[in-house]
Order: sequence, then C-alpha cells, then structure tokens
Amino acid sequence: MKDCDAVAADPLLSLDAWYRSPLGRAVAASETRCLEELLEDAFGYFLLQVGAPEPFAAALGVCRIRHQLLLQPAVADVMAPNPGGALSLHARLTQLPFASDSLDAVVLPHSLDFSPDPHRVLREVERVLIAEGRVFLFGFNPLSAWGVRRVWPRRRGVVPWCGSRLTLFRVCDWLRLIGFHVEVRRMLVFRPPWRRAFTTRLDWVDTLGSRYWPVFGGVYAVRAVKRLSAVTPLRSSWKPRPSLLPGRAVKPTARESSRD
Repeated sequence: MKDCDAVAADPLLSLDAWYRSPLGRAVAASETRCLEELLEDAFGYFLLQVGAPEPFAAALGVCRIRHQLLLQPAVADVMAPNPGGALSLHARLTQLPFASDSLDAVVLPHSLDFSPDPHRVLREVERVLIAEGRVFLFGFNPLSAWGVRRVWPRRRGVVPWCGSRLTLFRVCDWLRLIGFHVEVRRMLVFRPPWRRAFTTRLDWVDTLGSRYWPVFGGVYAVRAVKRLSAVTPLRSSWKPRPSLLPGRAVKPTARESSRD
C-alpha cells in the first residue's frame, strides 16, 4: 500500500467516486449481474454491505435478506439512519460493532484491495457471521491487464490502481485458513481497462475470455460460507430474536421462562 498514500485516509470513499466514472460504471454492471446470481440462495435476518451503495442497489433490492446495513467510510463507530430510512453504519472494517455470530451475509466490493490489513478484515467478518453465513467479495486481479496498468507512473496513488495485489488464490487460501468453504469463484471483466473497450462491439472479448483464459479476468468474485463448528453445543427450546449489537441479547420473560 506504499503507493496508495494519497487515498489511504478514505480509500472506500474514493472507490465510490470511481464507480461513478464511465469505466467504473462498466465494471459495476458486470459485478452487479454476478452479485445477483450469487445472492439467489441467500437468506436470513441481516446483511452488511461495505461501501458502494449505488452500484449494487439493484442486486440487493431483490435479495431475500431484507434487513440490510451499509457500512460507510468513517473513523468513528456510530450508527445512524440515512435519508432513505435504512440504517447506515460508520465504523472501521477491522472493528465491526456487532456481536459475534450475528450477521447472515457480508458483501465486500473490493474492500480487501484497499485495506491495510485485509487478513484481519476477513477474520472480523468471520467473527460476526453466523455458522453457515456467507461472505461475497470482489477484488481486482493483479494477473491481468488491470494489474499491469497499475504500474504506470500516472496511475500510482489513484483508485482503483493503487490497491493491494491480492490474487484470487491467496484470498481463497485465507478464507479456508479461518474456517470458510469457498463455494464459488468467478472471473469477470476480460476487457482491457480503457473506456473504449466497453462497447457492444467487444462483447465477444468477455465471452471468449471466460471460456479460454479465465485466469486473466480483471475482477474476481468469491462466495464463501462459514463452516459449522465441529462441536455443536446443546440449545434450549427457547429461541431469542437475533441481536446485532454486542451485549444486547434478548432475555426471555417470566412467562416464557415458566414454560420451560
């Protein structure tokens, strides 16, 4: 991350701005289609999305997990409603203010690319996910034309070219190490990182790329599920409503306790 000093203070915010550029919108379109497919089997109570609220609004709009939270770039750990009424979270990725085993899904659009400690981010995601909870993440592939372009002097320190060089294989190894099972790995965006390349005349590049040279996709997508613990503790018949915040578990009333 030495060449990312210019955006180190707020890289996720810079990424949101890049998503609104012509090239960013083209990448977001491919990622949104992929996320919609990966979310088809997702269900539960709570989903956390990290940044990029606009590009993935359509994909999350059809998701069956209705209680959705958005993590916005900030240094303070506070929660407040945004103008649209949904809950917006401002927190550090490495210090999520959630109870352990409280979230059903976490969406990380290039969050690892711009984190100074991506392995710690994944460990924090593992902590807050319930057993069988899923993480959905996107990353820029350094083994592609997108990775080559970041070495150009004019692109140093500029999002998205200043991100870390995490390969798909390394991210999957990290996920397995902390107890995830990688369910889906996909490569997207086989066109070179130039705006003129994203025209209908070059649709064949993505078609041939996914078939014949998938390792060179500019973006990779991963869906991984948190494995169940080898030891399953006994549970009471009373099932409390899930709690998001640490230390705020719902306790049974006297009437409910008497039934047991």
